[in-house]
Amino acid sequence: RKTRKYLLELLTRRQDVRPGLPMVRRVKEAFQKEEKQKEANEKNRQKSIKEEEKERRDLVLKSALGNENKGFALLQKMGYKSGQALGKSGEGIVEPIPLNIKTGLSGLGHEELKKRKAEEKLENYRQKLHMKKQANEQAADQFRIRFKTKQEERKMEGDLRKSQRACQQLDMQKDIDVPKETWFWIEPEEEDKKDEEDKEDECTSSDLSVSEKLHILTAYLREEHFYCIWCGTTYEDSEDLSSNCPGDSAADHD
Repeated sequence: RKTRKYLLELLTRRQDVRPGLPMVRRVKEAFQKEEKQKEANEKNRQKSIKEEEKERRDLVLKSALGNENKGFALLQKMGYKSGQALGKSGEGIVEPIPLNIKTGLSGLGHEELKKRKAEEKLENYRQKLHMKKQANEQAADQFRIRFKTKQEERKMEGDLRKSQRACQQLDMQKDIDVPKETWFWIEPEEEDKKDEEDKEDECTSSDLSVSEKLHILTAYLREEHFYCIWCGTTYEDSEDLSSNCPGDSAADHD
C-alpha cells in the first residue's frame, strides 16, 4: 500500500506529468529514483557500534599474526616459525583456536541442551513410527490367521455335510430309519415345527464343534459301513479298510 501510494504521489507531481510521456515510462523512472534514493540512504547511514566491532573483529581474524603480537614474538624467540605446528614433535595445531562469539542471551550450555532435546524428540518420533509399524504388522498377521481359520472352518463344514449325506444314504441302505445322532443326517430345509424338548436336544447337540462332529461321524462311517469319506469308497470289511485306506482324516489322505 505504501509503494502504491508513493507511486501515485510521484505520478501526480507536476514535474513528472509531461505531455506525450507514456505511463509505463513514468512508472519506470519513479522506481529508478526510489532505488537511487535507497542506495544513497544506505551509504549515508551511520553504522552501529556492534556492526563496527564485527567488521574490525573479522578483519583481525582474517589477517595472520605479525611480529607486533607479543605472544607470536615469544614463540619466535623459542624457535617457532610461521606455519609450523606447535609442540616438540610438531603434532600440535597449526592455526589458532577459532573465536566463537556468543551473540544470544541464553546461558552457557543452552545450545547443547537444545541439541540434546532435539535428538530426544527425534528418537521418540522414530520409536513411535517403529511401534506403529509393529502394530500394523501384528494386525495384518492376525487378519491372515483369522482368514485362514475361517477358510478351514468352511472346508470342515463342507466335509461334514458330505459325511452327513453319505451317512444318510448308507443307513437307509441298511433299513435304518432313525440316525444314531440327530445331526448324523442332513436336516431338511423345511420341516414341521417340533416340541420344546426337541429344540433343547438340538441345542445340546450343537454344543459340539464342527471338527468334533466330523471326527465322530467319520469314525461311525468307518466302523459301521466300512466307508471312508476321503477316499469315497466302501470297503468289504475292517481288514480291507485298514489295509487299503491311508487314514481316518484329510491330512492322512493328502
